[in-house]
Amino acid sequence: MAVVVFPLTVPACTTFTVTITGAPAGTASAVITYDGATQTVAVLGGSATASFTAVGSGSQVVSAIYFSGTGGTGTVTGAETGTVTVTPAPAGTISTTLTTPVSGTTTATTIITCDAGLTSINGTLTYTLPGGGTVTAAVTNGVVGTTDLGVALTPGQVVTVTFTSQAGCPACTLAPITVTVAPPSSCTVVIQPLVGPVVVGQPTSVTAVVLCNGVPVSGASVTFTSGTTTATAVTNALGVATGSLTFSTAGPATVTATVTATGTPCACTGVVSVPITVTVAPQSTCQVLLLPTGPAIVGQPTSVTAVVLCNGVPVSGASVTFTSGTTTATAVTNALGVATGSLTFSTAGPATVTATVTATGTTCTCTSVVSLPITVTVTGTVGGGTTLTAAPACWRVNLPLPLPDVFKATLTATLSPAQAGVTVSFFVANQLVGTAVTDATGTATLQAGLNPLQIPAGNYTAQATVGATTLHATNSLTPCLPPV
Repeated sequence: MAVVVFPLTVPACTTFTVTITGAPAGTASAVITYDGATQTVAVLGGSATASFTAVGSGSQVVSAIYFSGTGGTGTVTGAETGTVTVTPAPAGTISTTLTTPVSGTTTATTIITCDAGLTSINGTLTYTLPGGGTVTAAVTNGVVGTTDLGVALTPGQVVTVTFTSQAGCPACTLAPITVTVAPPSSCTVVIQPLVGPVVVGQPTSVTAVVLCNGVPVSGASVTFTSGTTTATAVTNALGVATGSLTFSTAGPATVTATVTATGTPCACTGVVSVPITVTVAPQSTCQVLLLPTGPAIVGQPTSVTAVVLCNGVPVSGASVTFTSGTTTATAVTNALGVATGSLTFSTAGPATVTATVTATGTTCTCTSVVSLPITVTVTGTVGGGTTLTAAPACWRVNLPLPLPDVFKATLTATLSPAQAGVTVSFFVANQLVGTAVTDATGTATLQAGLNPLQIPAGNYTAQATVGATTLHATNSLTPCLPPV
């Protein structure tokens, strides 16, 4: 059993997921609790997922209680905990430009930046004037309009700008700033917050706004710089320039914008923005794990199974192609990320098997990812006239729950000619589920207990050794009608 938190470390006010894997047998639902908030989720195949919004800071506990009934009812089948580390909301910035026309009152143009996004930044911006008076402006989704301060300020005077948040969880903390009224002809370049995740090796859009005395500057050349990486773009009629940077390493990265413009009343050449810090995430990891196979014999179908994971989370609906030489088989993963196919080997001896996955709609790049190979020992056809046959079988739900084995099946194999006292091993999904000894009729019968990962196999294999010869037989394993 496991309570998997992803990511393990999250900033306050952002979401994280809690994934239950390997819930106890007989579990139908779970109640997941974090910071007093609970979610009741259905548990299917031992797995379930819930999302929470991180609050506070430091290491915090996520608990899960498992129940046999739906909606968090019935008998408690188990409980466990996980942890998530919450970091304080990152610091954002307030950048204000004060503009005093030749005749008229001073206006304030403020831009708020927050790497985590602006949608949760709502509240009031307060401008405290040199005489102690105040002017307020509403902030909606991190945007505030140009504000008339109602007085004509002169160079050297100071205005304090303070942000007060509404009730809720802002994605950034915004410290107050002081702005000194500068002489006329002020050129500014401001980098806008980055939208969406920033991942190593993937182009990231960066945008800056160039203003001269608060008025957009068009046709200006803006160079974005992060370390040794640069990108250049030209501002449009709104003074906006958009370029693209590709980061080569994970971790924090600093980005600045430098503007060059001619033909404006401001001295804009060489003006550099306030830097912003970007958190670059590593590329997502896609894995396909090929499980060991059971016995294989020339000319008889052999079950092969693989598991597909994206950052450790099962990927459903992925196409998996099993390959051994020129022989292939394709299957699709279920909700647990498990795909089971069948290969028939034409020659005896060692055979190499690989699994290649193709999946879309995942956060990982899962196209053409290949598993590590496994080696299967294929035995030849059996001589001497002794044969082993397996009878079709079906599985039922093992009531009443909870029980160690959720499903049960009767597996039968027969030696011809009949021979008593021979041990027969039975395999499901390439896993040994038990052994039985043949009776006087040459028949071995096993009452097998199966788990949820075994019943999708669709078949089972019997193996017996007679003298120096190993015999194999395979037949179907399907749901009984009715299945209970």
